[in-house]
Amino acid sequence: MYQSTKRTIFIIAGIVSLLLGIIGIFLPLVPTTPFILLASILFSKSSERLHRWLLNQPRLGPLIKDWEQYGVIRIQIKIISTLMILLILVYPIFFLGFPFWVKGIVVGTLSGVLIFIWTRPSRAKESIRE
Repeated sequence: MYQSTKRTIFIIAGIVSLLLGIIGIFLPLVPTTPFILLASILFSKSSERLHRWLLNQPRLGPLIKDWEQYGVIRIQIKIISTLMILLILVYPIFFLGFPFWVKGIVVGTLSGVLIFIWTRPSRAKESIRE
């Protein structure tokens, strides 16, 4: 019974993550890539059918495969992510009256995300793909 409950929770969490990722395509404040990658991980642990379906999506599948097989985040995704993060960062820092410590947490968290994104390779090494 434990395995069945765990599988169900992973599927539900994967669907929620996928929906948040899709919302993120249209709303700049919601990140798309992390939610889509999380959905892929959750589906891979719970439903081969849903994982395969996600990998076969024409827009998302290649990006997920790059990450799963090679740990790669494409340069276009890095640039778009950076621009979105900077957009998210600038507004609250300069235009909202949050306490300094809240602004520090926001800057620290988003800086960590940017460091992670830009320290991943942008393309697979040729010797790996052959």
